[in-house]
Amino acid sequence: MRETANQFTAQGWDVTVVTVEDESWELDSGVDHTLTEQVDPRVQVVKLPLRRDDLETDIRRYSEERAAAPYPWVRALVERQQKVFPEPSFGDWRGALEDAVLRLHRERPADLLLASCVPYVNLAAAWKLWEEARVPYAVDFRDGWSIDVIDGCEAFTKDSEKGRWEQRILESAVSLWVVNDPIAEHYRARYPELAHRVHVVRNGYDADSSPGRTHRPDPEAGLVFGYLGTVNFSTDHLKLVLDAWRVARGRDPLLANARFEFRGHIGNGARRGSSPHVDLIHAAEDEGVSYGGPVAKAEVAATYARWDAMVLILIGGRYVTSGKVYEYMATGLPIVSAHSIDHDAANVLAGHPLWTGSRGIDREAMADAFVQAAHLAVESTDEQHAEAMAHADRFTREIIMSAAVKQLVNELQVGKTQ
Repeated sequence: MRETANQFTAQGWDVTVVTVEDESWELDSGVDHTLTEQVDPRVQVVKLPLRRDDLETDIRRYSEERAAAPYPWVRALVERQQKVFPEPSFGDWRGALEDAVLRLHRERPADLLLASCVPYVNLAAAWKLWEEARVPYAVDFRDGWSIDVIDGCEAFTKDSEKGRWEQRILESAVSLWVVNDPIAEHYRARYPELAHRVHVVRNGYDADSSPGRTHRPDPEAGLVFGYLGTVNFSTDHLKLVLDAWRVARGRDPLLANARFEFRGHIGNGARRGSSPHVDLIHAAEDEGVSYGGPVAKAEVAATYARWDAMVLILIGGRYVTSGKVYEYMATGLPIVSAHSIDHDAANVLAGHPLWTGSRGIDREAMADAFVQAAHLAVESTDEQHAEAMAHADRFTREIIMSAAVKQLVNELQVGKTQ
């Protein structure tokens, strides 16, 4: 989203971003201010005082009803929210979002609104501005709404309330952005009459997060494998990865003194930083496993530069890509895949010379991959490293979003002439 705003600005647009206050982001996912520092200073940012009441952890702010019966209170909250808009946790933001875009349009008439989801209640604001002022809009779904990308099935039917909202929104949208081809195929099949408006706009990576080859692996000191990302996979998944790591360390001398570092957020909201995942990682300390906490955007390149190989742990399958796969590729380091075989990340990685392949979530196969990655780290040439980095070059966010914004502007202009 930051790169989207920056690219519109770079291409001559006046951009206003409507978001929520930092406190709300802190409650939900945390805030990395090194990212906001990279927003073009010409972008106007309007922060609305909206927050998720269900994430509140200060009991002094609780009503008597909530304090006495917290679970029934949350259920009642979700029911109220979905009466406003069919989305739990965010539905009751609808009125404030609609009022904000209408007010901003009155102050300075808009030529285009881009609704980036989630939350999907943003779509209500786009629709309101279209109904009231006929301001064209586009939708950036990322993972999509009517598809469950984790289980690979339909999330809701076309005749449900969500389905009616989605169809209404997409029928009048200038364009629809999604992150990969399988999701695009879902929408083209679901709305064949709108297929030409569906575009794949991949997440990509920031070029400044790629450190290049900064050191030679030192097996004597111990190879270092790394995972950077949100730990949102199950404890069973993590146990399997750690078991495979243990097996690999006992299987090959190159890994006997190797280390495995986890970095990034664990959990979200009030549960962030404390979970069974942390306990599992700490329990594996004797196997060289550690957790070093989250990493600020400005420190990502330096973090990658200390590692000799990457471990890509992902949930989902063919409808999931993950943003981290692009960064991992751009390091030019060997990559171990710890995800299902039929995963869109495997499509992106295909052709990467230092990837150990898609082997599924299997302990023995994953242990073999750790061993292979260790040998690749030590034995790969500068040419292979350069080839690996070149494989990622076409996925820089600047390249992807510059093209996407130009295409959207062209679609907008074509729409005005029709």
